[in-house]
Amino acid sequence: MAKELLASCRDGSSIILDPRTKLAVLITISIFILGGSYEGIMQYYIIILAFIPLILLLSSGKRKASVIYIVIFGGSLCLELFILSMLPSPVNYIAVTITGILLRFAPGIVMGYLLVTDTTVSEFMDAMDKLHMPRFITMPMSVMFRFFPTVAEEWSCIGDAMKMRGIGLGYRRAGHILEYRLVPMMICSVRIGEELSAAALTRGLGGPIKRTNVCDIGFHIQDIFILFVCAGAYVAQIYVLITRG
Repeated sequence: MAKELLASCRDGSSIILDPRTKLAVLITISIFILGGSYEGIMQYYIIILAFIPLILLLSSGKRKASVIYIVIFGGSLCLELFILSMLPSPVNYIAVTITGILLRFAPGIVMGYLLVTDTTVSEFMDAMDKLHMPRFITMPMSVMFRFFPTVAEEWSCIGDAMKMRGIGLGYRRAGHILEYRLVPMMICSVRIGEELSAAALTRGLGGPIKRTNVCDIGFHIQDIFILFVCAGAYVAQIYVLITRG
């Protein structure tokens, strides 16, 4: 399968969410888990938010990713609740830092991964149009979604070409990295960007006429439920701020 930033087709996911719902969940998780405070009722609500990516992982059949997420987030949560307070000071400082990073970053990373892998490019662009995002944002994004996978493919091809010529990259051959890796990669990146920009213009992404889309996205009962859960996080945070005075 070709490397892609966004999925080209939908896999067998039993819970199909609108891309706008996924964006709302990602933003909510970033606000309250990554940058929020764990005070009062929010310390329990954050766990509810962290369960949303897990449910979506399980429903899309990504069992290995689900196990990794459970181990990372669940293990970090158990360490913070039951074990960190019993560790000696030097070890405690290191453990608090590591568990804090894992607890705050894991849910957002997983939700971003789900947004990327379970959303097609057409669905995402249609969602951006329905959000009335300006074209100077959606057009560069449509080019960017195809730029990074193409660059990754070119990087792999450059590596294969080096192997065929018997050129190795060791720590004593720093010059070879610059000559045989970085220089061709920079030239390819410029060419790829120009070709993708031309392809986007050819497809009419920069035209004044509104584009049509074969994707049929919209809000369903599962979207409404998850959006209510996300809205509850904002209500809970307001309640915490009011009670705190």
